[in-house]
Amino acid sequence: MKELALKYFMEGYSCSESIVKAAADKGYISNEAVGIATSFSGGMGVRCLCGAVAGTQMIIGAMFGRNDIDRDGKKARALAKEFYEKFTQKYKVTCCKVLSSGFSDFHSPERRLHCTNMVKDCAEILQSILETEVKV
Repeated sequence: MKELALKYFMEGYSCSESIVKAAADKGYISNEAVGIATSFSGGMGVRCLCGAVAGTQMIIGAMFGRNDIDRDGKKARALAKEFYEKFTQKYKVTCCKVLSSGFSDFHSPERRLHCTNMVKDCAEILQSILETEVKV
């Protein structure tokens, strides 16, 4: 999934869209979800929550969220927390503004290259969670 997410990010998809599109291509969710991820790009347009983090959490929610079997959503919240802890162990924060603070031009190729790290790491963490949780 990491390679797909990076491929899409380098092709011009946003960080959130790249994660969601990679998960869709792997068959975890519907490709229609990619459009939902668009509004989470660039930290929801205001550089708040990292879009790659948001995209990953969308996949966790879509796959493990509240449903007829898990009526209280405990599984999704536990996996969301697991993801968060693994991401912040490396990056300390999930705020797009902080994660990209060294770049004065948010739209620069240098900042985008920097963000490939977050896309890659989010995809790796998500893949690890899915490999553990999804019984094929």
